[in-house]
Amino acid sequence: QVQLVESGGGLVQAGGSLRLSCAASGRTWSIFSMGWFRQGPGDEREFVAALAWRGNTTEYAESVKGRFTISRDNAKPTLLLQMNSLKPEDTAVYYCAAKKSWATGLQRMYDYWGQGTQVTVSS
Repeated sequence: QVQLVESGGGLVQAGGSLRLSCAASGRTWSIFSMGWFRQGPGDEREFVAALAWRGNTTEYAESVKGRFTISRDNAKPTLLLQMNSLKPEDTAVYYCAAKKSWATGLQRMYDYWGQGTQVTVSS
């Protein structure tokens, strides 16, 4: 099992920045990739960004390219999401996720999920 705990959400004005963190524990050696997903009010959960744990390959949703940066803290199994130029439509609960298998790519079929952290962007 892998446990994930997110932090760093909050309220920010449009144009501002936030950084989310996700601390992983447990069987972290089994992780192939980690990613961020979000779910806004009345919306389905959607992919935001992902990072392959070995090789550092990254993928982003078109809506966040150029504004969000996903990275990892190599000193510990922690995933980061730097969010700049935030927009009101970025308002959502952001979830950290991890997966074991490489077979289904970076954007789907994650095995482990955090509890989520709220990000609210005011206009």
